[in-house]
Amino acid sequence: MSEIPRGRCETHEGDARLLRFVVELPHPPARVWAAVATPEGLRRWFCAAEVLEPRLGGRVSLRPLTGDPVLAGRVTAWDPEYVAEYTVDPPHARIRFHLEPGGTGGGSTVLRLTLGTRATPEAALDLLARWHDHVERLAAALDGTPADWPGWTPERRLHLRELYARDEAPWPVWIP
Repeated sequence: MSEIPRGRCETHEGDARLLRFVVELPHPPARVWAAVATPEGLRRWFCAAEVLEPRLGGRVSLRPLTGDPVLAGRVTAWDPEYVAEYTVDPPHARIRFHLEPGGTGGGSTVLRLTLGTRATPEAALDLLARWHDHVERLAAALDGTPADWPGWTPERRLHLRELYARDEAPWPVWIP
């Protein structure tokens, strides 16, 4: 698995934040789509999709296997093989997966993951670390190593949070 590039946090009015990750994955778009838009795929790296109605306006209920609270909401964008967006209860609010073919020949995929939320700077650091960890797990699952949920511990997230806290790069100034 290659190293996952750091996410970025844009601050908008008040506590509105957009967290962005852009990752090229060495897998075809159909395989990445299955990982971010099906219950079976999501379970390998992120959560149990207790409900996932794959259509615009469909219900979604995502239960993280790390003990985090259940995320319930709606599918707010659905363009099969390209865009899956889930708008759920805070702190995440909006989780958008946008897939594009990468490189040449369709053998890789550029994943643009955008998280829209309202969060303090401290909470945004937690979310950056949490989602960086999730993207690492997504890459590993696509490479054939699904997450070991019974053996999960928060140490990796804590380490990532420390890295993000030291790094001033993810914090651009307010964007109107």
